[in-house]
Amino acid sequence: MSKSLKYLIPFGIFIVLAGFLFKGLYMDPRQLPSVLINKPMPQWSLPTLFDTTKTLSTEEMKGKVWMLNVWATWCIPCKQEHPYMVKLKKDGLKTPIVGFVYKDNPGAALNMLRQQGNPYDMVVFEVKNRVGLDLGVTGVPETFVIDKKGVIRAKVSYPLDPQIWNEQLKPLIKQLEAE
Repeated sequence: MSKSLKYLIPFGIFIVLAGFLFKGLYMDPRQLPSVLINKPMPQWSLPTLFDTTKTLSTEEMKGKVWMLNVWATWCIPCKQEHPYMVKLKKDGLKTPIVGFVYKDNPGAALNMLRQQGNPYDMVVFEVKNRVGLDLGVTGVPETFVIDKKGVIRAKVSYPLDPQIWNEQLKPLIKQLEAE
């Protein structure tokens, strides 16, 4: 092996690594890709929080555009997001929001919603984490937008705020409603 080639190999490896690092500077760290985008929502039927004798299933939601908001009372970002979710509903948001209590005590969730307002049209929970795993939940809060056919069209893996709502979700929901 020639002497110059011996120095070119490490330099080439350095260039490739620097390219990956440079690309990373322009990526949004809050954007987590989801393999579920444009795929059907995993099927589930879960008890509702306010009346555990009733259930809600994904089949019941077909025919409407809706959002699934995964949250927990122990989650600090969820507590930051909650007042904005309440404001959306108070301001007349017609899109149904289903709250999904994730790895939390149902009693604590009930208390929080009663004290701080309930932005959800329905709230479901599960004791085991099967649905959370099926959805690929990596943390909370996470919000999914589901179309009329039951297909996941978007996933937001951080707290909703006016910018995210107005720039990402609201236009998408409007488009999906028109379809």
